[in-house]
Amino acid sequence: MTEQQFFEQLKANGITLSDGQLQQFRQYHEILVEWNEKMNLTAITDREEVYLKHFYDSITAAFYDSITAAFYVDFTKPLSICDVGAGAGFPSLPIKICFPHLKVSIVDSLNKRITFLHHLADELKLTDVHFYHDRAETFGQNAAHREQYDLVTARAVARLSVLSELCLPLVKTGGHFVAMKGAGAADELEQGEKALKLLGGKKSAEYAFTLPEEESERSVIVVEKTKSTPKKYPRKPGTPNKSPLS
Repeated sequence: MTEQQFFEQLKANGITLSDGQLQQFRQYHEILVEWNEKMNLTAITDREEVYLKHFYDSITAAFYDSITAAFYVDFTKPLSICDVGAGAGFPSLPIKICFPHLKVSIVDSLNKRITFLHHLADELKLTDVHFYHDRAETFGQNAAHREQYDLVTARAVARLSVLSELCLPLVKTGGHFVAMKGAGAADELEQGEKALKLLGGKKSAEYAFTLPEEESERSVIVVEKTKSTPKKYPRKPGTPNKSPLS
């Protein structure tokens, strides 16, 4: 996906970027490639692939659905967002570039990735962004963050039954958890339904589509937090992955 195609596809889905925002995406790609030579951030570094599989794919959660006449997730609101296991900043930082007013927090278990994200945010002049070096399981038990966010996002981190235990404890009651998934999302949702209910969540929407050009399957699953998560969740580090809720 070329930069022009990226711009046009976003515009067709309700998001118009300024020259300054396009420049931020150019810098993002340059810094990503530069740091990727020193540490393993991504296997995808080709410019057009990064624009499609990282930038565009991250922003799909914010698309406008002409059928329902609504945004998948309305990022035009003044939201506080936590991105769990964001790695090189996906999906939250591409979304932050498109919607600069958002307050974004990222938690990641690898400190060198946090170092990269600090540098990236400084270079892109992003404000209201915070980075935390922590395991999602312990972060979710931290009173300063537990049930404090309007929206929690995660992209390609774990299966939904695991992911919901890492993310829903951070969501305010009345807020939302957004899981960005590839093929097999319907099966994950079916298998993770009991976990969602146990943790205080309920699926409110699901959007299935294909990425342009390569036509690979994608889904955005939106879960509403309808009640407080029981205090024992998330369980200790490693347990959700070893023994998913069912």
